[in-house]
Amino acid sequence: MSDMFTQEFILNALKISIIMGLLLSYLGVHVVGRGIVFVDLALGQISMLGIAFANYIEKDQTLISIIFTMVGAFLLSFIKIKDKRLKQEAIIGIVYAVASAATVLFISKSPHGDSDISEVLFGSVFTVTNEQITTMALVFGLVGLIQIIFRKKFFGLTEKFENHQIEDVGVFDLWNFLFYLSIGLAIVLAVRSAGVIPVFSFLIIPPVSAILISRKKNSMVIISMLVAVLGSFFGLFFSTHYDFPAGSSVVAILGAIFGLLAIVRWGISLFSSK
Repeated sequence: MSDMFTQEFILNALKISIIMGLLLSYLGVHVVGRGIVFVDLALGQISMLGIAFANYIEKDQTLISIIFTMVGAFLLSFIKIKDKRLKQEAIIGIVYAVASAATVLFISKSPHGDSDISEVLFGSVFTVTNEQITTMALVFGLVGLIQIIFRKKFFGLTEKFENHQIEDVGVFDLWNFLFYLSIGLAIVLAVRSAGVIPVFSFLIIPPVSAILISRKKNSMVIISMLVAVLGSFFGLFFSTHYDFPAGSSVVAILGAIFGLLAIVRWGISLFSSK
């Protein structure tokens, strides 16, 4: 197995997957805690909408994608639903659906529409360059550092959303905006390399897996990040060994880890009830 990762393109895929997985699984603890699991799909799709629009007007993809994502993150930070009949996820879901439709409309005008849609959804980590890895490591490292330094602020805000105390959050909250900005920056880079579905999976599956076997925040963060690393490693091994697409393989392995932990949780509950 170790010999497989001596090949540069596979090693690069592993590096970028682990870099993405560590930060996204950490941010995912907040996303799941707040109950906004669609936010990744929405921002990821807005990012890809920016790329599709850039292709349509023949402008720089990265710049347009960043602009679209940052604007999306800014607007999403204002969403606070007080009507008990509605959930925040419903509004974010609408944003995702509209962004998806608009992306497909722009991609349909591309000469390689079908392949573009596939790349949007699952990316291509086997084609990442050393420059992409360095850029992502620097940006993700900075975002991670900010999250660690001000972790009490971010977790305090997340707890307010968990306890449905959004009345205490102002119309514009700096820490709420910085949270969405962190996710936006992470997604705009991650989606370009891995695609929307793997990025969504890194954000959601590891923290939900951690919740199954831990109640303490610190333990949840560690377990979530560990699941992301294991999913990256064994997902890429599965992909190269059995010749499956990398993005889909990583998602499948993350799902398998979640299933295994769910069985463990069920077994512990069954044993403790006796």
